Amino acid sequence: MADLDMEARDPNNLNDHLKVNFDDVLGEPEGAHSADCVWRTSYLCFNGGKNCCYMFLTFICGLPLALCWGCEFAMITFQHVWQITPCMRIFMINCGCAQKFFGTCVNCCLAPICEAVGMCFSQVTVTNK
Repeated sequence: MADLDMEARDPNNLNDHLKVNFDDVLGEPEGAHSADCVWRTSYLCFNGGKNCCYMFLTFICGLPLALCWGCEFAMITFQHVWQITPCMRIFMINCGCAQKFFGTCVNCCLAPICEAVGMCFSQVTVTNK
């Protein structure tokens, strides 16, 4: 809790796409202006409604959702630490062994044949007329 920044609550800019202000949603072009009092009141209603609705939803849903997401990421971490990473390590160890086995077979069996065929064709010369 000591390192919790109460001012910068999105330090990694995860939700930059949600920065929606009154000016981003409503705008009156030249020649189509409402009365100043309507425009000011619309601004207050927009911001007040947005803020009140967000606060209400966070009070109702924020804590249970935070708990659910915390549990979800804990399960993913557990799965990676205790299941996926060890399985990947076993797979990589077995693939390394198989790579050495097949590499040795190719070098012992196929390489001499390819070398012999290459020697046979190395004396072939092609001339264009």
